[in-house]
Amino acid sequence: MRNSASLALVLFLVPARLFAESPLSAIDWLTQSPPTPSQAEQPQPGLSAMPGNVATAPLDTADVDAAGLLTPRQTGLPQNLWGPGRADDIAERVATAPANSLPAVHELTMSLLLAEAWPPGDQGRPGTLFFARVDKLVQLGALDQAQALLDVSGARGAEAFRRRFDIALLQGTETRACGVLNAAPQLAPGYPARIYCLARSGDWQAAATILHSARTLGIIDSSESDLIARFLDPDLFEGEPSLSPPQRPTPIDWRMFEAIGEPLPTFTLPIAFAHAELRDTAGWKAQIEAAERLAHAGVLDPNQLLDFYTRQSPAASGGLWDRVAAIQALDSAIAAKDTRLVAQALPIAFSQMQRAELEVTLARIYAEALVDLPLTGEAASFAFRLGLIADLDPSALQHIQPRDAEERFLWALFQGNPGSVPSIDGLSRAITAATTGKGLSDEAADLLARHRQGEAILYAVDRISRGIQGDLRGVTEGLATLHALGMEPAVRKIALQMMILDRRG
Repeated sequence: MRNSASLALVLFLVPARLFAESPLSAIDWLTQSPPTPSQAEQPQPGLSAMPGNVATAPLDTADVDAAGLLTPRQTGLPQNLWGPGRADDIAERVATAPANSLPAVHELTMSLLLAEAWPPGDQGRPGTLFFARVDKLVQLGALDQAQALLDVSGARGAEAFRRRFDIALLQGTETRACGVLNAAPQLAPGYPARIYCLARSGDWQAAATILHSARTLGIIDSSESDLIARFLDPDLFEGEPSLSPPQRPTPIDWRMFEAIGEPLPTFTLPIAFAHAELRDTAGWKAQIEAAERLAHAGVLDPNQLLDFYTRQSPAASGGLWDRVAAIQALDSAIAAKDTRLVAQALPIAFSQMQRAELEVTLARIYAEALVDLPLTGEAASFAFRLGLIADLDPSALQHIQPRDAEERFLWALFQGNPGSVPSIDGLSRAITAATTGKGLSDEAADLLARHRQGEAILYAVDRISRGIQGDLRGVTEGLATLHALGMEPAVRKIALQMMILDRRG
């Protein structure tokens, strides 16, 4: 294994680009790539490198930044979304956009990331903005959307593959990704990936040879080397102490720890890792915890969370189990259309979901059924609020009369005219100011004047996120920007959620 043939093998199987440093702007827990990939590694036209993906029409390299899953008609955003902006500046705004606890702001961010639009006027290196969007989707835990965006773009080469590979590892579909890598080793995003896929294909000797050569060259550090060695032959280390997990494990680290029987808990890891706990191999509690994280992040269908909540009866009480019991009680009461039981169960379920910041998920599951029931008092008030944040058709809520000044303001806001009733506090005044054309900042006005709408939306997301923490000026400036863009539905949904879901800590 120390001969020149082994060294030649490792240098052929792993391209020279792996010796370069990682880009500073990359997500530090994902597989990294060098800051200036060669032309061969740029997004290439043609079909995706992954077999079985959706076939797409060939794209020019320059067009990869235009790829999207949602058309302008679907998003309501213009085709010239980025205007004359600089791709590098936009990519930086995308990378630093806050992960938001307010579902309506998250929804707006997702629409922007998935929008089909012309590349910015100053495109820079093709693929800069596209890969920034893919990376942000992964960071937000939106793995299906990130994979679909890669598919529809037709992007190929090492930059596209390393993202596909990480997504496959996080979703447990790495068999197919390894098949691609074994057939095209020049795509390898690193030594661990190459070794991992060779071992999975049964070529343990080649995997061991590459590991040994990488150690000899000093390219793999000792902790990474130890993990790979145990992955290749765990029997050699039987009885030895467990390995210390890395501070920021990558997806391949996580898979190798799982393979050696030392799985890392995902609740302390970035949200994307939670997908791994949805598999049937995880316990019910771990599945629910992961599903709640993903639902809170806005990347899991609410009915999937309901499915986890209702799979069996909770065998314990307190914490998570109280929430499971509350949802099961509400679900049974609604199914039976028992108004008395619903009135008892709804306040408890709302309180439990509020603790996990999952009120919008609760609304999307049950609001339509709740507003059809003849509820009164406190239960009717909860149903009214859930109907508002579920963005039901106004006709579905007409029979529910607002009970106080707060509900009258919420109803006026829902109808798009908050200025028609008195404001009730500082937040409502900040919202009303924005919806009446006041509070547009100089920075937002400048972006709009230069037709850089996408950047204006990212600016609004940032200001609203500050506003959620109590900066009422940020609320007005952010909402005023969206109002100036004519995005009234987004303004309404965000403002209602700010009023109903207290995220100010």
